[in-house]
Amino acid sequence: MADASSSTSNGLGTARSSVLTPVPAVERIQSLDVLRGFAVLGILWMNILLFALPYWAYRNPTVYGGATGINLAAWLWSDVFVEGKMRAIFSMLFGASLVLITSRAEGRGAADQAADIYLRRTLWLAFFGLLHAYFLWWGDILFYYGVAGLGLYPFRRLSPRALFVLGVLVLAVVTPQSILETQRRIDLRAQAQVADAAAASGEALTEEQLEAQRVWAEAKQEIQPDAGDVAEQIEIHRGSYAEIFAERIAYVVSAHTIEFYRWMVFDVVGMMLIGMGLMKLGVLSARMSVRAYTGMAVAGFALCLPVTWLIETRSMARGFDLAQDFFRDSVYDVARLGGALGYIGLVMLVCRTGVLPGARARLAATGQMALSNYLMQTLICTTLFYGYGFGMFGRLERYQVLEIAIAIWVFQLWLSPVWLRRFRFGPLEWIWRSLIYWKRQPMRLRAAGAPLPSS
Repeated sequence: MADASSSTSNGLGTARSSVLTPVPAVERIQSLDVLRGFAVLGILWMNILLFALPYWAYRNPTVYGGATGINLAAWLWSDVFVEGKMRAIFSMLFGASLVLITSRAEGRGAADQAADIYLRRTLWLAFFGLLHAYFLWWGDILFYYGVAGLGLYPFRRLSPRALFVLGVLVLAVVTPQSILETQRRIDLRAQAQVADAAAASGEALTEEQLEAQRVWAEAKQEIQPDAGDVAEQIEIHRGSYAEIFAERIAYVVSAHTIEFYRWMVFDVVGMMLIGMGLMKLGVLSARMSVRAYTGMAVAGFALCLPVTWLIETRSMARGFDLAQDFFRDSVYDVARLGGALGYIGLVMLVCRTGVLPGARARLAATGQMALSNYLMQTLICTTLFYGYGFGMFGRLERYQVLEIAIAIWVFQLWLSPVWLRRFRFGPLEWIWRSLIYWKRQPMRLRAAGAPLPSS
């Protein structure tokens, strides 16, 4: 979201009063909307697996959904080309919107209002995220954006280079944690194996050995659950809303506290800062040269794809061993940052050259309604897969779940431009903007021949 301003003068001179309002459609930057639409559809590709299958299957295809043939290929392709990259782009776009809001406000003499508007924007987004997470789906991202975004405002005047370096440093905070955790898990597994061997030979185990066995068994559940846990999760998600709600509450409480401050805050803030830098450089507004975007795409994918392929095939070869799996996390952000920049370069190249006008228009409309489309994806998927809807949770193979994702893409790419031919905003965007500006925003577009509503 960006902002426009209106100016008035009094009869005594040139006193100016600027009032921020939502940016008119004619002032929107199409490349940002195209990229946002691309990202929100890409996010569904991964999220739908969490809607439809036991959550362990997201990282370990041997748990559920099929681990051979087309299903294994679908898992590998998704993890190499999609996982984490779309979320990174979405986070970058949130940071870019801060630069857009403040630069437009300052350029129109309304800098004093920019902080108020931005803070209201992020607080309402966090509120929407809370509702989404607690009452619809535990995998919400909006709450994290709202809370993490509160701390971005003081960094808006930094140079692009400083923002990029700072963003990379914030992301890198998690890397030492992952390396240490990997070593801890390797040591823990070794201790448990020694205890298992001693037990097999008939030796009496010490308290330390018993504890090592217990802790390792609990830790393995994170990626290699037993059949009982998988069956229990399937039963819950095929049950009533109350049963699913009770299971979701426990996770959301942990996700919004321990997990957020342990790693998610670094994930989100780091990418937001990088997005701010990219916006200041003009990267996200398709102002750079074709050569620059081509180089960006090639360099990004050259960094991402070999690293991601290595860590995922390595994980497969080692049977998704938990102790080795944490190696993946130590290089995870390097790979997905490269992938996100590669996709940004590719999308901006399409926008810069003007090719595929029909696809760009549909993606732009989808991106203009990104909040509505994101929440619509939740409503569609929970209705399809949860017990209070059609109860399809755990009934499909991985490739079949992804086919449903494609069907939802087609629907949203059709619906979004149809909706925006009649209305200025998506339904959730209209509510959000009305709350941000404390004023009900005009929703319907003008009738043929009638003047546009004033902004």
